[in-house]
Amino acid sequence: MFIGEYHHSIDEKGRLAVPTKFRKDLAKGAVVTRGLDSSLFLLPLEEWGKLSDKLASLPLGQAKSRAFARLMLAGAMDIGLDKQGRFVVPEYLRSYAKLGKKVVIVGIHTRLEIWDEDTWNKYREQTETDAVDIAEELGALGI
Repeated sequence: MFIGEYHHSIDEKGRLAVPTKFRKDLAKGAVVTRGLDSSLFLLPLEEWGKLSDKLASLPLGQAKSRAFARLMLAGAMDIGLDKQGRFVVPEYLRSYAKLGKKVVIVGIHTRLEIWDEDTWNKYREQTETDAVDIAEELGALGI
């Protein structure tokens, strides 16, 4: 399970080190793709398989379904970690998420999210401000 918030840097070659505690979970391969809210998603192959199957089963006749599947699937890239636990974040994905040198890797249960540090800080601060309202809305779902 992926949890926590980790601050890292992208080097001049576009490489990003995965937090040590998560490297074992990604050792058999992983996929990085466009995420939501200006982030990237990094998933182990098994989780990527589950997500991509769901995306492939979306109704082709619905424009929003096609658009979302394209966003996630066309943006995906297989990655492997080097001996230092790094991988190259493709330029088109760095551009999509507006990643600068400083990034935050966030554990979200079955996936990691990669955020530009400034974007993450703004998102986190807003979410913390809205936490009571969010909790009340989720209460109706039994959370």
